Amino acid sequence: MTLFFFIVPVSQVTAKNEALVLNGELTQGSLVRGQVTPGATVTFNGKPVNINAQGKFVIGFPREAEEKHLLTWTDKQGKVHEKTLHVAAREYDIQRIDGLAPKMVTPPKEVTERIRNDSQKVSRARANVRDYDAVFTRFIWPAEGPVTGVYGSQRILNGEPKWPHYGLDVGSPTGTPVVAPAAGYVVLADDLYYSGNTIILDHGMGVYSTFLHLHEMQVKVGELIEQGHQIGTIGSTGRSTGPHLDWRINLGKMRLDPALLVPPRN
Repeated sequence: MTLFFFIVPVSQVTAKNEALVLNGELTQGSLVRGQVTPGATVTFNGKPVNINAQGKFVIGFPREAEEKHLLTWTDKQGKVHEKTLHVAAREYDIQRIDGLAPKMVTPPKEVTERIRNDSQKVSRARANVRDYDAVFTRFIWPAEGPVTGVYGSQRILNGEPKWPHYGLDVGSPTGTPVVAPAAGYVVLADDLYYSGNTIILDHGMGVYSTFLHLHEMQVKVGELIEQGHQIGTIGSTGRSTGPHLDWRINLGKMRLDPALLVPPRN
């Protein structure tokens, strides 16, 4: 597979000079892919950033990211460079869903152990930073259908506020194909209490895609999946109110917005 560092429209290029290239939107929820000269080191807000032999790295801005951030890189000659990044705030939707069965809002006590085990499985699946940079390819939509849920929205279930929604929902009938938005290694394919049939792909550099509520899972842990290859089908397994794909992007534990990685969809 050929990997490339793509150039996005001028309005989205945050920095470009001989020493640094950044691609992505400077907004809350964004994944930004960068490159410096090989041999340099990078820190972000004072913390070291993983960087590969080609000088590629990724950074992210969570849902409630503050406005100012400091990116620092030191070249092979020891010269230190700095750039202050200004991140735009976003307004998030509030979604109210009423009439749900109580177990859909607050899980029964008898499944507490299963939920804890599921969480540990997901944490282990996302624990490694693989020296693999498929994340630097241009992402495609993983499924056809209308967008029915967006990143960052606050869900209120039966009047009870819950955690913000961190995925991008695509609504389509059960059985609709789900494909890999970028190449990646399968690091989890399992039935989980909340998310039902769930697949996690490792795109490298600490970036993961997660696909929730699948009807069928058609890949196995350890497989390397090419972009566009079918990995499963849309379903309504787990804690779901209807058939849809919930697609999520993580940079380590940081939850980011998948919609910022793909072309706009009407």
